[in-house]
Amino acid sequence: MGDEHDPVDAGRYLLTGRSLREYRAMFALTDDDLRGDILDCPGGAASFAAEAAELGARAIAADPVYRMPAAELTALASAELDRNAAHTTAAADRYVWGFYGDPDGHRRLRGTAARRFAEDLRANPWRYRYGVLPALDFPDRSFDLVLSSHLLFTYADRLDFDFHSAALRELARVCRGEVRVFPLVDHAGGRLDDLLHRLREALRSEGVRSDLVGVDFEFQRGASSMLRLRVR
Repeated sequence: MGDEHDPVDAGRYLLTGRSLREYRAMFALTDDDLRGDILDCPGGAASFAAEAAELGARAIAADPVYRMPAAELTALASAELDRNAAHTTAAADRYVWGFYGDPDGHRRLRGTAARRFAEDLRANPWRYRYGVLPALDFPDRSFDLVLSSHLLFTYADRLDFDFHSAALRELARVCRGEVRVFPLVDHAGGRLDDLLHRLREALRSEGVRSDLVGVDFEFQRGASSMLRLRVR
């Protein structure tokens, strides 16, 4: 991604710990999806890779933050948990709380995920690969399923069309099945219909089919669908 867009800068990109339960909802994951080779990019401080591996998946997470020493990274994840909780509590009316119950339930789930991530990072560091979109160090068609949450579209105020296009092409390159991207609104919940349309047209011209799929999850208001790329 380069220094200009470096998510290691916690002031520009939030490092978040999300759980398998959240991933199931965000990406409409079935038990069958949680098999084979899966890439989570960017993985952040999510426990998805650890939990999916326990179910038998060969899960890898990639993120620029994984270049940090484990102790520093887990400390950052803890600090980011506090920052995220403060933000969501202060702006509670911008969110739909049904999945989490309330801000305290949201914080508890995210805290559990971040701790699970920290434990697995120490126990299985090979599962967490330094990787920078839009140029990942994986061979073509390495993964059956590629998941990407809360970078593309979320940070459309600082990541332009060219970055989004290159990143989606790269995620498709390393995939032999489906790429799923969530959410499709920006950090403030703004719709990005024009950007989404242009990206889908660009991908179609390169032979990558895409569709929009509703999911049974809404936290940011209006964010209840994912982009699915079919690269089979």
